[in-house]
Amino acid sequence: MAKNLANNLAHPLSLMFLQIAIIVLMARLFGFLFHKIGQPSVIGEMTAGIILGPSVLGMFWPQLSNFLFSPASLGWLETLSNLGLVLFVFIIGLELDSNLLKNKAQTALVVSHASIVAPFFLGVCLAYFLYNGFAPEGVSFLSFSLFMGIAMSLTAFPVLARIIQERKLTQSSLGTLALTCAAADDVTAWCLLAAVVSIIRAETIMTFIATVVLSILYILFMLYFVRPLLQRLGDKYVIKGNVSKGFITMLFVVLFLSAFATETIGIHALFGAFLAGIIMPVQTDFRLAFISRIEDVSLVILLPLFFAINGLKTQLGLLNAGHLWVICGLIILVAVMGKFGGSAAAARFTGQSWANSLALGALMNTRGLIELVILSIGYDLGILTPTIFTMMVLMALVTTFMTRPMLWVIEHFFPNADLNVAENEV
Repeated sequence: MAKNLANNLAHPLSLMFLQIAIIVLMARLFGFLFHKIGQPSVIGEMTAGIILGPSVLGMFWPQLSNFLFSPASLGWLETLSNLGLVLFVFIIGLELDSNLLKNKAQTALVVSHASIVAPFFLGVCLAYFLYNGFAPEGVSFLSFSLFMGIAMSLTAFPVLARIIQERKLTQSSLGTLALTCAAADDVTAWCLLAAVVSIIRAETIMTFIATVVLSILYILFMLYFVRPLLQRLGDKYVIKGNVSKGFITMLFVVLFLSAFATETIGIHALFGAFLAGIIMPVQTDFRLAFISRIEDVSLVILLPLFFAINGLKTQLGLLNAGHLWVICGLIILVAVMGKFGGSAAAARFTGQSWANSLALGALMNTRGLIELVILSIGYDLGILTPTIFTMMVLMALVTTFMTRPMLWVIEHFFPNADLNVAENEV
């Protein structure tokens, strides 16, 4: 009897359900704990993934780690985590307010571009010094440097939006400006990522040109044919509080076909998911209802699986020498200088107060889950070694964790900032 139970426990299906239960429970627990100390719950969920990996569980309880997360048992988890990523990026596209992008003021235009260009340039410069010692064998400097530039340039729009909402800054000029800049950042960064991935995957210059042409044609097709079609169907079938299952099914088909198309073209499935979210019917009530349906499954169940898979790739034990921690600190410093410094300087240049400029820089420095998504792509493409991947994950955690403390410091030294006024007005 005991032998039979042991065999059943080791069965791939039984083990998968046990893995999911443990991962979801740990993600919720650490998300709750980090929320209690004033941090976004996503940082706790990211931390839970690292704890379940070789850095903690594998180090202190190796037998348990080998049983729960043996390499042979991770196939289904990786597949489900990729599905969670597709749904999450789809939600990002749904949450983007196109009116923010259409109505950008001069300040938002300057800051959003500066917050991409400055960290991208610094990331490429940093890659020059890291390439010989940390780039995987066979990866060109062009691929490595472009990817490091992209990884430094990101702002986590969903995390930023939640921080602004929690601090009651949604209706303030600072909150609106930050959301506008982050929205523009998201669109620009995903387009740049698609270009970089196409360069990396292309075997010849003709392959790259074909990928670019197909990508442009596909984007035009989605924006000027599929989007108007979905909007007409939305006007016809979207009734407040009552959306047919057939219409929802069709939207999911559009999502998965879009992800399939961009993966086939060579610019990654996540870009297709992001584009599918952007072209969905614009009715606000419908989008909010659609997001709430997806979030229950994506954010609560599937996304923690992604954190766990990333945690298994993150090996703090690889940073076993002092100079490696120095390099990790340098990566964090460059990331903050590029994103925080570039955004704050650009905001001040356009006439914003010092308080608002610094606060905007702190908000734009938030990387969160989006950074992990990009890093995971780089790892899977073979651009990042486990060591540099681990350093970049720590950078994502630190830069996200520091957002709220930086805002508190700015509030302390600039009590009349929009940060404070908005909270008193609401």
